[in-house]
Amino acid sequence: MVTIYTKNYCPYCHKAKDLLDSLNIEYKDIDVTEDQSKLDEAVEKSGFTTVPQVFIGDKCLGGFDDINKLNKEGKLLDLVK
Repeated sequence: MVTIYTKNYCPYCHKAKDLLDSLNIEYKDIDVTEDQSKLDEAVEKSGFTTVPQVFIGDKCLGGFDDINKLNKEGKLLDLVK
């Protein structure tokens, strides 16, 4: 299960969701724009304080640049399967 923590005004969050959508990868979007407890949850899981944060299960893949790189290397879809 792919989970992405986002903020509604974040351009990299929109890019990450667009990339996942373009690959037909289903994901759960957790909007932390006005929910500090959910942001704290993401920070605790990943150690990162920025969004987006993309997870497969409990494993953090990173943000948009990270998943974009994985996609360009042909590795993202394999990780999601």
